[in-house]
Amino acid sequence: MAKVAVIVDEMFEDSEYTVPVEAFRQAGHEVVNVGLERGREVKGKKDSTAVVIDSSVDDVRAEDFDALLIPGGYSPDKLRAHEGPVKFAREFMEKDKPVFMICHGGQLLVTADVLKGRRVTGWRSIKQDLRNAGASYEDSEVVEDGNLVSSRQPSDLPAFVEASLRRLD
Repeated sequence: MAKVAVIVDEMFEDSEYTVPVEAFRQAGHEVVNVGLERGREVKGKKDSTAVVIDSSVDDVRAEDFDALLIPGGYSPDKLRAHEGPVKFAREFMEKDKPVFMICHGGQLLVTADVLKGRRVTGWRSIKQDLRNAGASYEDSEVVEDGNLVSSRQPSDLPAFVEASLRRLD
């Protein structure tokens, strides 16, 4: 079974964390919450879902995991202000490991400068950011491009989870 890192901070989009994480765990995969500070509790922006950070991003490497999940909300914007999360996400892309991003999750990869020539989708307000980073934006519920799986919003979660689970098997 796969070991999936979930990079998360305050104000994440609750369902974009809970739905994939529950599906991954039900399929037998291990989920590790990675954030800025081990032991810190972060909360979702809508339902205040509480998530405890299992590992500090400064104490882990991409090679410790099989895949990366980047939930949306305000979390990716908060994370990209710090070098640790940016470097961590970049390592997954450079090592061609599966990366699952939804909604605003693409902001972290924009800052990591790893989207040039890639096909992606994301929340409509970051469409131009993704294009400026060199990606080709597609308005679809899920876009799969090599190791990268992306979706736009919570209503896309069924397709996003299905595509992500295929990459973990």
